[in-house]
Amino acid sequence: MDQKKILRINELAKKSKEVGLNEAEIAEQKELREEYLAAIRKNFRATLDSIEIVDKK
Repeated sequence: MDQKKILRINELAKKSKEVGLNEAEIAEQKELREEYLAAIRKNFRATLDSIEIVDKK
């Protein structure tokens, strides 16, 4: 996810707290959040997949 989208998520969150969002902005915020969470899940899965367990006996 690029930095511009992350900044937009933050802008919408701030605006939501201050004055509220219109329907188009709510939909945009939902879409951006879903994309952000998908990216986090993908990165987390890649991290888990790269872990190698070594058993010392």
